[in-house]
Amino acid sequence: MSTANDKKNKAPKVIGFMAKRSIATIFSALLLLASIGSLAVNGLKFGLDFTGGTQIEVGYEQPADVGAIRAILEQAGYPDPVVVHFGKPTDVLIRMQQQDSGDADAKADAKLGDKVIATLRASGDKVDLRRVEFVGPQVGEELRDDGGIGMLFALAVVMVYVAMRFQLKFSVGAVTALAHDVIIVLGVFSIMQIDFDLTVLAAVLAVIGYSLNDTIVVSDRIRENFRKIRKGDSVYVIDVSLTQTLGRTLVTSLTTVLVLLALFFFGGELIHGFSIALLVGVVVGTYSSVYVAANVLLMMGISKEDLMETVKEGSDLDEAP
Repeated sequence: MSTANDKKNKAPKVIGFMAKRSIATIFSALLLLASIGSLAVNGLKFGLDFTGGTQIEVGYEQPADVGAIRAILEQAGYPDPVVVHFGKPTDVLIRMQQQDSGDADAKADAKLGDKVIATLRASGDKVDLRRVEFVGPQVGEELRDDGGIGMLFALAVVMVYVAMRFQLKFSVGAVTALAHDVIIVLGVFSIMQIDFDLTVLAAVLAVIGYSLNDTIVVSDRIRENFRKIRKGDSVYVIDVSLTQTLGRTLVTSLTTVLVLLALFFFGGELIHGFSIALLVGVVVGTYSSVYVAANVLLMMGISKEDLMETVKEGSDLDEAP
């Protein structure tokens, strides 16, 4: 019969995450190849915010059927209109890509709004025109370029921050994991041809922040355990660290996913892209914190010597237990 001291001294079970790192590397490589290939061949389906076009807000007396409205506009000769509910079921937002007819000015934009209203009223519905907005292609191009620069700048700042707080090898691992997450999120939007607009760009930047937070927690525990654990190689230390942070990682990810699922199903069509990007990003970010960042550390030969604290002459050495 075991005593209380035996139970206390019994080592906790360590999950062998890194034993599967070769499989994880192949899996990540396949995802990245599929994403990069789709981005190269199909590209992203940029939304109105980036391509330019007209946005028309209309109001109905009764709850509107967006499918029927979309069909009416397509029959009237408007290609690929985006029709979504905007707020109430009676409020509808119509987005149309910039046409080649040279109508990129305020007067032509107002005329387009009048034509759309006339087309919808011809079906017998009572429709009010509430607002017409135009986004020029030059503005959309500037937004696209600024968004790309913003993502690159965020990755650069992350690399500098992690290098200063931890060590250069941790910095490379963190940035590799972040780039892995961003490319896969963009790849999903490219493969599925989901509209990529400013809300999705904001979600991609949020994915960078979420994944970084998870990676920092794991990296902090790895650094701490390299200084505390005297026996065991780098693989064992990383497995111990990942096991210790697993509960926190799963709870954080699951609660975040529940909120995002609520946004996806009940938040309306306007934020579908936003919620999809975050859902993919949270799942992939959780995976990359375990199998990408830590795997890169092992590939770069992380060891106890890399994390030894510099002891100044005359100072007390804080020995690890």
